[in-house]
Amino acid sequence: MPTTSEQLRPWLDRVLANHESWAAEFGQFTPHDSLALKESEVEAALDELASRLRDNYPFFHPRYAGQMLKPPHPVAIAGYAAAMLINPNNHALDGGPATAKMEREVVRQLAEMFGYGEHLGHLTSSGTIANLEALHVAREMHPGLGVAYSADSHYTHSRMCKLIGVAGHAVPVDGTGKIDLDALESLLRKGKIGTVVVTAGTTGLGVVDPVHEVVALRSRYDFRIHVDAAYGGFFSLIAGTEGIDPVPWQAIRHCDSIVVDPHKHGLQPYGCGAVLFADPSVGRFYVHDSPYTYFTSDELHLGEISLECSRPGAAAAALWLTLKLLPLRSDGLGAVLAAGRRAAVRWHELIGQSDRLVPYQRPELDIVTYFPAESTLSAIDAASGRMLREGMTDKDDPIYLSTLRAGADAFGMRGIAAVADVAGARVLRSVLMKPESEGYLGRLHERVVALAG
Repeated sequence: MPTTSEQLRPWLDRVLANHESWAAEFGQFTPHDSLALKESEVEAALDELASRLRDNYPFFHPRYAGQMLKPPHPVAIAGYAAAMLINPNNHALDGGPATAKMEREVVRQLAEMFGYGEHLGHLTSSGTIANLEALHVAREMHPGLGVAYSADSHYTHSRMCKLIGVAGHAVPVDGTGKIDLDALESLLRKGKIGTVVVTAGTTGLGVVDPVHEVVALRSRYDFRIHVDAAYGGFFSLIAGTEGIDPVPWQAIRHCDSIVVDPHKHGLQPYGCGAVLFADPSVGRFYVHDSPYTYFTSDELHLGEISLECSRPGAAAAALWLTLKLLPLRSDGLGAVLAAGRRAAVRWHELIGQSDRLVPYQRPELDIVTYFPAESTLSAIDAASGRMLREGMTDKDDPIYLSTLRAGADAFGMRGIAAVADVAGARVLRSVLMKPESEGYLGRLHERVVALAG
Protein backbone atom coordinates (compact mmCIF):
# COMPACT_ATOMS: atom_id res chain seq x y z
CA MET A 1 0.00 0.00 0.00
CA PRO A 2 1.38 3.48 -0.83
CA THR A 3 2.53 5.79 1.96
CA THR A 4 0.59 8.86 3.08
CA SER A 5 2.83 11.11 0.99
CA GLU A 6 2.51 8.90 -2.08
CA GLN A 7 -1.28 9.00 -1.78
CA LEU A 8 -1.49 12.71 -1.04
CA ARG A 9 0.67 14.11 -3.83
CA PRO A 10 -1.63 13.23 -6.75
CA TRP A 11 -4.74 13.98 -4.69
CA LEU A 12 -3.48 17.45 -3.76
CA ASP A 13 -2.50 18.08 -7.37
CA ARG A 14 -6.10 17.28 -8.33
CA VAL A 15 -7.41 19.51 -5.54
CA LEU A 16 -5.32 22.43 -6.81
CA ALA A 17 -6.31 21.82 -10.43
CA ASN A 18 -10.00 21.71 -9.53
CA HIS A 19 -9.68 24.89 -7.47
CA GLU A 20 -7.85 26.74 -10.22
CA SER A 21 -10.55 25.75 -12.73
CA TRP A 22 -13.30 27.03 -10.42
CA ALA A 23 -11.48 30.27 -9.52
CA ALA A 24 -10.82 31.08 -13.18
CA GLU A 25 -14.57 31.33 -13.80
CA PHE A 26 -14.65 34.64 -11.91
CA GLY A 27 -12.03 36.41 -14.02
CA GLN A 28 -8.50 37.61 -13.43
CA PHE A 29 -7.36 40.10 -10.81
CA THR A 30 -3.99 41.30 -9.53
CA PRO A 31 -2.89 39.99 -6.11
CA HIS A 32 -1.86 42.77 -3.72
CA ASP A 33 1.84 43.42 -3.20
CA SER A 34 1.40 43.30 0.60
CA LEU A 35 0.80 39.55 0.34
CA ALA A 36 3.93 38.83 -1.70
CA LEU A 37 6.63 36.67 -0.11
CA LYS A 38 10.19 35.95 -1.15
CA GLU A 39 10.59 32.36 -2.26
CA SER A 40 13.91 31.94 -0.44
CA GLU A 41 12.39 33.19 2.81
CA VAL A 42 9.39 30.89 2.46
CA GLU A 43 11.65 27.90 1.88
CA ALA A 44 13.76 28.78 4.91
CA ALA A 45 10.65 29.24 7.08
CA LEU A 46 9.17 25.94 5.88
CA ASP A 47 12.41 24.16 6.74
CA GLU A 48 12.41 25.77 10.17
CA LEU A 49 8.79 24.68 10.62
CA ALA A 50 9.70 21.13 9.63
CA SER A 51 12.55 21.18 12.14
CA ARG A 52 10.30 22.37 14.93
CA LEU A 53 7.62 19.84 14.06
CA ARG A 54 10.16 17.09 14.63
CA ASP A 55 9.58 17.76 18.31
CA ASN A 56 6.50 15.54 18.17
CA TYR A 57 5.88 11.90 18.88
CA PRO A 58 5.28 9.72 15.80
CA PHE A 59 1.51 9.52 16.13
CA PHE A 60 1.31 7.95 12.66
CA HIS A 61 3.43 4.92 13.62
CA PRO A 62 2.15 1.84 15.47
CA ARG A 63 5.13 2.13 17.83
CA TYR A 64 3.13 5.06 19.23
CA ALA A 65 0.65 3.28 21.51
CA GLY A 66 0.06 6.02 24.02
CA GLN A 67 -2.78 8.52 23.96
CA MET A 68 -5.80 8.86 21.64
CA LEU A 69 -3.77 10.40 18.86
CA LYS A 70 -3.35 9.50 15.23
CA PRO A 71 -3.16 11.39 11.93
CA PRO A 72 -6.23 11.90 9.75
CA HIS A 73 -6.75 9.76 6.68
CA PRO A 74 -4.97 11.27 3.64
CA VAL A 75 -8.31 11.68 1.88
CA ALA A 76 -9.55 13.78 4.81
CA ILE A 77 -6.49 16.00 4.41
CA ALA A 78 -7.25 16.37 0.70
CA GLY A 79 -10.89 17.21 1.45
CA TYR A 80 -9.91 19.74 4.10
CA ALA A 81 -7.37 21.36 1.77
CA ALA A 82 -9.89 21.57 -1.07
CA ALA A 83 -12.34 23.53 1.09
CA MET A 84 -9.64 25.47 2.94
CA LEU A 85 -8.57 27.08 -0.34
CA ILE A 86 -12.00 28.75 -0.25
CA ASN A 87 -12.16 28.97 3.57
CA PRO A 88 -15.94 28.77 4.03
CA ASN A 89 -17.50 29.56 7.39
CA ASN A 90 -20.36 27.22 8.31
CA HIS A 91 -21.92 29.66 10.73
CA ALA A 92 -24.23 31.20 8.13
CA LEU A 93 -25.33 30.01 4.71
CA ASP A 94 -23.80 33.00 2.93
CA GLY A 95 -20.46 32.07 4.51
CA GLY A 96 -20.49 28.46 3.37
CA PRO A 97 -23.48 27.38 1.30
CA ALA A 98 -21.83 24.27 -0.17
CA THR A 99 -20.16 23.05 3.03
CA ALA A 100 -23.29 23.77 5.08
CA LYS A 101 -25.11 21.26 2.89
CA MET A 102 -22.27 18.80 3.38
CA GLU A 103 -22.49 19.31 7.13
CA ARG A 104 -26.20 18.51 7.13
CA GLU A 105 -25.50 15.38 5.09
CA VAL A 106 -22.77 14.04 7.39
CA VAL A 107 -24.75 14.90 10.52
CA ARG A 108 -27.69 12.94 9.11
CA GLN A 109 -25.36 9.97 8.50
CA LEU A 110 -24.05 10.17 12.07
CA ALA A 111 -27.60 10.32 13.41
CA GLU A 112 -28.60 7.28 11.36
CA MET A 113 -25.54 5.41 12.64
CA PHE A 114 -26.96 5.71 16.15
CA GLY A 115 -30.53 4.91 15.12
CA TYR A 116 -31.91 8.44 15.24
CA GLY A 117 -34.64 9.33 12.77
CA GLU A 118 -35.76 12.93 13.14
CA HIS A 119 -32.99 14.89 14.81
CA LEU A 120 -31.17 18.20 15.24
CA GLY A 121 -27.40 18.42 15.20
CA HIS A 122 -24.25 19.97 13.87
CA LEU A 123 -20.48 19.67 13.91
CA THR A 124 -18.42 21.37 16.60
CA SER A 125 -14.76 22.17 17.14
CA SER A 126 -14.42 19.49 19.82
CA GLY A 127 -16.16 16.94 22.02
CA THR A 128 -15.82 19.41 24.90
CA ILE A 129 -17.93 22.02 23.10
CA ALA A 130 -20.36 19.33 21.93
CA ASN A 131 -20.85 18.12 25.51
CA LEU A 132 -21.23 21.72 26.68
CA GLU A 133 -24.06 22.19 24.19
CA ALA A 134 -25.78 18.98 25.31
CA LEU A 135 -25.55 19.98 28.96
CA HIS A 136 -26.72 23.51 28.15
CA VAL A 137 -29.88 22.04 26.61
CA ALA A 138 -30.21 19.65 29.56
CA ARG A 139 -30.15 22.58 31.99
CA GLU A 140 -32.82 24.42 30.02
CA MET A 141 -35.01 21.31 29.89
CA HIS A 142 -34.71 20.65 33.63
CA PRO A 143 -33.88 23.96 35.32
CA GLY A 144 -32.65 23.68 38.87
CA LEU A 145 -31.81 19.98 38.58
CA GLY A 146 -28.35 18.42 38.52
CA VAL A 147 -26.37 16.23 36.19
CA ALA A 148 -25.09 12.77 37.12
CA TYR A 149 -22.09 11.12 35.45
CA SER A 150 -19.80 8.27 36.38
CA ALA A 151 -16.61 8.89 38.33
CA ASP A 152 -14.71 7.52 35.31
CA SER A 153 -16.43 9.76 32.78
CA HIS A 154 -14.43 12.49 31.06
CA TYR A 155 -13.55 15.43 33.29
CA THR A 156 -15.30 17.76 30.85
CA HIS A 157 -18.66 17.00 32.48
CA SER A 158 -17.71 18.28 35.91
CA ARG A 159 -16.03 21.31 34.31
CA MET A 160 -19.01 22.12 32.10
CA CYS A 161 -21.44 21.75 35.01
CA LYS A 162 -19.47 24.40 36.90
CA LEU A 163 -19.41 26.59 33.81
CA ILE A 164 -23.21 26.54 33.31
CA GLY A 165 -24.01 26.66 37.03
CA VAL A 166 -25.46 23.16 37.40
CA ALA A 167 -24.78 20.76 40.26
CA GLY A 168 -22.64 17.86 39.03
CA HIS A 169 -22.77 14.47 40.75
CA ALA A 170 -20.01 11.90 40.23
CA VAL A 171 -21.47 8.39 40.56
CA PRO A 172 -19.17 5.56 41.72
CA VAL A 173 -18.19 2.85 39.25
CA ASP A 174 -18.27 -0.92 39.57
CA GLY A 175 -15.37 -3.35 39.31
CA THR A 176 -15.12 -2.90 35.55
CA GLY A 177 -15.30 0.90 35.47
CA LYS A 178 -18.97 1.16 34.47
CA ILE A 179 -21.39 3.49 36.23
CA ASP A 180 -22.76 1.77 39.34
CA LEU A 181 -26.50 1.35 38.76
CA ASP A 182 -27.39 0.95 42.43
CA ALA A 183 -25.55 4.15 43.32
CA LEU A 184 -27.19 5.93 40.39
CA GLU A 185 -30.68 4.83 41.40
CA SER A 186 -30.04 5.91 44.98
CA LEU A 187 -29.17 9.36 43.64
CA LEU A 188 -32.21 9.44 41.34
CA ARG A 189 -34.54 8.69 44.27
CA LYS A 190 -33.66 12.08 45.78
CA GLY A 191 -35.34 13.80 42.82
CA LYS A 192 -32.48 16.22 42.22
CA ILE A 193 -31.16 14.82 38.92
CA GLY A 194 -32.43 16.09 35.57
CA THR A 195 -29.85 14.45 33.29
CA VAL A 196 -27.75 11.31 33.44
CA VAL A 197 -24.62 11.13 31.30
CA VAL A 198 -23.65 7.65 30.12
CA THR A 199 -20.30 7.08 28.44
CA ALA A 200 -19.85 4.88 25.38
CA GLY A 201 -16.10 4.43 25.61
CA THR A 202 -14.44 6.02 28.63
CA THR A 203 -11.16 7.72 27.88
CA GLY A 204 -9.32 5.81 30.57
CA LEU A 205 -10.33 2.20 29.96
CA GLY A 206 -12.59 2.36 26.91
CA VAL A 207 -15.53 1.09 28.95
CA VAL A 208 -19.14 1.32 27.74
CA ASP A 209 -21.69 2.16 30.41
CA PRO A 210 -24.85 -0.03 30.50
CA VAL A 211 -26.93 2.38 28.42
CA HIS A 212 -29.85 -0.04 28.24
CA GLU A 213 -30.02 -0.32 32.02
CA VAL A 214 -30.06 3.46 32.41
CA VAL A 215 -32.81 3.68 29.79
CA ALA A 216 -34.79 1.16 31.85
CA LEU A 217 -34.41 3.36 34.95
CA ARG A 218 -36.12 6.19 33.09
CA SER A 219 -39.41 4.31 33.35
CA ARG A 220 -39.30 4.97 37.10
CA TYR A 221 -37.66 8.41 37.24
CA ASP A 222 -37.96 11.56 35.16
CA PHE A 223 -34.60 12.44 33.64
CA ARG A 224 -32.87 12.98 30.32
CA ILE A 225 -30.08 10.72 29.06
CA HIS A 226 -27.04 12.13 27.33
CA VAL A 227 -24.56 9.76 25.68
CA ASP A 228 -20.94 10.85 25.62
CA ALA A 229 -19.71 8.70 22.75
CA ALA A 230 -16.90 11.11 21.86
CA TYR A 231 -14.33 8.33 21.91
CA GLY A 232 -16.25 5.12 21.30
CA GLY A 233 -19.21 6.19 19.18
CA PHE A 234 -18.03 4.74 15.87
CA PHE A 235 -17.81 1.27 17.44
CA SER A 236 -21.57 1.15 16.96
CA LEU A 237 -20.67 0.16 13.38
CA ILE A 238 -19.28 -3.19 14.57
CA ALA A 239 -21.39 -3.75 17.69
CA GLY A 240 -22.47 -7.39 17.75
CA THR A 241 -19.23 -8.46 16.06
CA GLU A 242 -15.62 -8.71 17.26
CA GLY A 243 -16.94 -9.71 20.70
CA ILE A 244 -18.66 -6.35 21.28
CA ASP A 245 -21.97 -6.59 23.14
CA PRO A 246 -24.59 -4.91 20.91
CA VAL A 247 -27.18 -4.27 23.65
CA PRO A 248 -25.82 -0.96 25.05
CA TRP A 249 -25.28 0.36 21.53
CA GLN A 250 -28.81 -0.51 20.44
CA ALA A 251 -30.18 1.45 23.40
CA ILE A 252 -28.48 4.70 22.34
CA ARG A 253 -31.33 5.45 19.93
CA HIS A 254 -33.60 5.86 22.97
CA CYS A 255 -31.42 8.57 24.53
CA ASP A 256 -31.98 12.31 24.26
CA SER A 257 -28.60 13.51 22.98
CA ILE A 258 -25.32 12.10 21.71
CA VAL A 259 -21.81 13.43 21.27
CA VAL A 260 -19.28 11.80 18.94
CA ASP A 261 -15.84 12.97 17.76
CA PRO A 262 -14.99 12.28 14.11
CA HIS A 263 -11.48 13.54 14.88
CA LYS A 264 -10.90 10.39 16.91
CA HIS A 265 -12.08 7.21 15.19
CA GLY A 266 -13.60 9.09 12.25
CA LEU A 267 -10.14 9.72 10.73
CA GLN A 268 -10.57 13.52 10.72
CA PRO A 269 -8.19 16.39 11.49
CA TYR A 270 -8.70 18.30 14.73
CA GLY A 271 -11.13 19.74 15.52
CA CYS A 272 -14.23 17.92 14.48
CA GLY A 273 -16.81 16.94 17.07
CA ALA A 274 -20.57 16.56 16.71
CA VAL A 275 -23.65 16.89 18.88
CA LEU A 276 -27.00 15.27 18.05
CA PHE A 277 -30.42 15.74 19.64
CA ALA A 278 -33.34 13.36 19.22
CA ASP A 279 -35.87 16.17 19.61
CA PRO A 280 -35.42 18.94 17.00
CA SER A 281 -37.50 21.33 19.10
CA VAL A 282 -34.54 21.87 21.45
CA GLY A 283 -33.36 24.32 18.81
CA ARG A 284 -35.48 26.88 20.64
CA PHE A 285 -32.78 27.10 23.31
CA TYR A 286 -30.37 28.50 20.72
CA VAL A 287 -32.69 31.19 19.38
CA HIS A 288 -30.98 34.49 18.62
CA ASP A 289 -30.80 36.98 15.79
CA SER A 290 -28.02 38.66 13.85
CA PRO A 291 -29.14 41.43 11.47
CA TYR A 292 -25.98 41.24 9.39
CA THR A 293 -25.55 37.44 9.28
CA TYR A 294 -28.73 35.55 8.47
CA PHE A 295 -29.91 37.30 5.34
CA THR A 296 -29.19 35.18 2.25
CA SER A 297 -31.66 32.38 2.89
CA ASP A 298 -34.87 31.60 4.72
CA GLU A 299 -33.46 28.14 5.48
CA LEU A 300 -32.08 27.36 8.93
CA HIS A 301 -28.52 28.60 9.28
CA LEU A 302 -26.26 26.26 11.26
CA GLY A 303 -25.22 29.16 13.46
CA GLU A 304 -28.80 29.38 14.66
CA ILE A 305 -28.47 25.97 16.35
CA SER A 306 -24.92 26.26 17.64
CA LEU A 307 -23.25 27.97 20.59
CA GLU A 308 -20.17 28.49 18.45
CA CYS A 309 -20.16 31.13 15.75
CA SER A 310 -17.40 30.80 13.14
CA ARG A 311 -16.71 27.15 12.31
CA PRO A 312 -14.59 25.77 9.46
CA GLY A 313 -16.58 24.53 6.50
CA ALA A 314 -13.43 22.59 5.66
CA ALA A 315 -14.18 20.21 8.55
CA ALA A 316 -17.53 19.33 6.98
CA ALA A 317 -15.93 18.87 3.54
CA ALA A 318 -13.23 16.57 4.94
CA LEU A 319 -15.75 14.40 6.77
CA TRP A 320 -18.10 14.34 3.78
CA LEU A 321 -15.33 13.14 1.46
CA THR A 322 -14.11 10.56 3.97
CA LEU A 323 -17.57 9.06 4.49
CA LYS A 324 -18.16 8.98 0.75
CA LEU A 325 -15.14 6.67 0.41
CA LEU A 326 -15.28 4.92 3.81
CA PRO A 327 -19.02 4.86 4.55
CA LEU A 328 -20.54 4.28 7.97
CA ARG A 329 -20.86 0.52 7.54
CA SER A 330 -19.13 -2.47 9.08
CA ASP A 331 -17.27 -3.03 5.81
CA GLY A 332 -16.41 0.67 5.47
CA LEU A 333 -15.14 2.71 8.38
CA GLY A 334 -16.10 -0.17 10.67
CA ALA A 335 -13.28 -2.29 9.23
CA VAL A 336 -10.77 0.28 10.49
CA LEU A 337 -12.09 0.00 14.04
CA ALA A 338 -12.32 -3.79 13.86
CA ALA A 339 -8.56 -4.05 13.24
CA GLY A 340 -7.76 -2.06 16.38
CA ARG A 341 -10.27 -4.06 18.39
CA ARG A 342 -8.72 -7.37 17.26
CA ALA A 343 -5.25 -6.07 18.11
CA ALA A 344 -6.37 -5.05 21.60
CA VAL A 345 -7.98 -8.42 22.36
CA ARG A 346 -4.98 -10.33 21.04
CA TRP A 347 -2.52 -8.21 23.03
CA HIS A 348 -4.55 -8.75 26.19
CA GLU A 349 -4.20 -12.49 25.60
CA LEU A 350 -0.44 -12.22 25.03
CA ILE A 351 -0.04 -10.15 28.19
CA GLY A 352 -1.95 -12.81 30.13
CA GLN A 353 0.56 -15.41 28.92
CA SER A 354 3.58 -13.35 29.94
CA ASP A 355 5.52 -13.80 33.16
CA ARG A 356 6.62 -10.15 33.14
CA LEU A 357 3.30 -8.39 32.53
CA VAL A 358 -0.14 -8.65 34.15
CA PRO A 359 -3.46 -7.60 32.54
CA TYR A 360 -5.31 -4.88 34.45
CA GLN A 361 -8.66 -5.19 32.68
CA ARG A 362 -9.90 -6.93 29.54
CA PRO A 363 -10.39 -4.36 26.76
CA GLU A 364 -13.95 -3.61 25.79
CA LEU A 365 -12.98 -1.54 22.75
CA ASP A 366 -9.35 -0.91 21.76
CA ILE A 367 -7.65 0.31 24.95
CA VAL A 368 -5.29 -2.18 26.61
CA THR A 369 -4.27 -1.80 30.27
CA TYR A 370 -1.54 -3.79 32.00
CA PHE A 371 1.29 -3.47 34.50
CA PRO A 372 4.68 -5.02 35.28
CA ALA A 373 4.57 -8.12 37.48
CA GLU A 374 5.44 -6.77 40.93
CA SER A 375 4.14 -7.70 44.36
CA THR A 376 3.31 -4.26 45.78
CA LEU A 377 1.50 -1.22 44.46
CA SER A 378 4.52 0.97 45.10
CA ALA A 379 6.70 -1.35 43.03
CA ILE A 380 4.07 -1.47 40.26
CA ASP A 381 3.94 2.31 40.19
CA ALA A 382 7.71 2.70 40.06
CA ALA A 383 8.14 0.06 37.36
CA SER A 384 5.32 1.51 35.23
CA GLY A 385 6.91 4.95 35.42
CA ARG A 386 10.31 3.52 34.52
CA MET A 387 8.92 1.62 31.51
CA LEU A 388 7.14 4.72 30.26
CA ARG A 389 10.26 6.85 30.60
CA GLU A 390 12.72 4.36 29.16
CA GLY A 391 10.49 3.47 26.25
CA MET A 392 9.98 7.07 25.18
CA THR A 393 13.62 8.11 25.57
CA ASP A 394 15.23 5.16 23.78
CA LYS A 395 16.88 6.78 20.76
CA ASP A 396 17.36 3.55 18.82
CA ASP A 397 14.07 1.75 19.40
CA PRO A 398 11.52 4.02 21.14
CA ILE A 399 8.07 2.88 22.13
CA TYR A 400 5.41 5.32 23.29
CA LEU A 401 2.97 4.31 26.02
CA SER A 402 0.79 6.16 28.53
CA THR A 403 -0.22 5.53 32.12
CA LEU A 404 -3.48 5.47 34.07
CA ARG A 405 -3.54 6.03 37.82
CA ALA A 406 -5.69 3.50 39.69
CA GLY A 407 -6.55 3.48 43.38
CA ALA A 408 -5.87 0.53 45.67
CA ASP A 409 -9.60 -0.17 45.74
CA ALA A 410 -9.67 -0.45 41.94
CA PHE A 411 -6.95 -3.10 42.06
CA GLY A 412 -8.88 -4.95 44.75
CA MET A 413 -12.18 -4.83 42.85
CA ARG A 414 -10.43 -6.54 39.94
CA GLY A 415 -9.04 -9.30 42.14
CA ILE A 416 -5.44 -8.27 41.59
CA ALA A 417 -3.22 -9.70 44.31
CA ALA A 418 -0.82 -6.86 45.03
CA VAL A 419 0.02 -5.54 48.49
CA ALA A 420 -1.61 -2.13 48.93
CA ASP A 421 1.33 -0.43 50.60
CA VAL A 422 0.35 2.90 48.99
CA ALA A 423 -2.96 4.50 47.99
CA GLY A 424 -2.68 3.50 44.34
CA ALA A 425 -0.40 2.96 41.39
CA ARG A 426 0.06 3.80 37.74
CA VAL A 427 -0.72 1.08 35.23
CA LEU A 428 0.32 1.18 31.61
CA ARG A 429 -2.29 2.06 29.03
CA SER A 430 -2.11 1.63 25.27
CA VAL A 431 -4.64 2.93 22.75
CA LEU A 432 -4.59 0.77 19.61
CA MET A 433 -6.74 3.04 17.45
CA LYS A 434 -4.52 2.75 14.38
CA PRO A 435 -5.42 -0.31 12.29
CA GLU A 436 -1.72 -0.83 11.60
CA SER A 437 -1.37 -1.88 15.25
CA GLU A 438 -2.76 -5.28 14.27
CA GLY A 439 0.19 -6.08 12.01
CA TYR A 440 2.73 -4.50 14.37
CA LEU A 441 1.46 -6.19 17.51
CA GLY A 442 4.19 -8.84 17.76
CA ARG A 443 6.92 -6.22 17.71
CA LEU A 444 5.01 -3.99 20.13
CA HIS A 445 4.52 -6.80 22.64
CA GLU A 446 8.14 -7.91 22.37
CA ARG A 447 9.36 -4.39 23.05
CA VAL A 448 7.10 -3.83 26.08
CA VAL A 449 8.06 -7.20 27.56
CA ALA A 450 11.72 -6.23 27.19
CA LEU A 451 11.06 -2.95 29.03
CA ALA A 452 9.37 -4.87 31.83
CA GLY A 453 12.42 -7.08 32.18
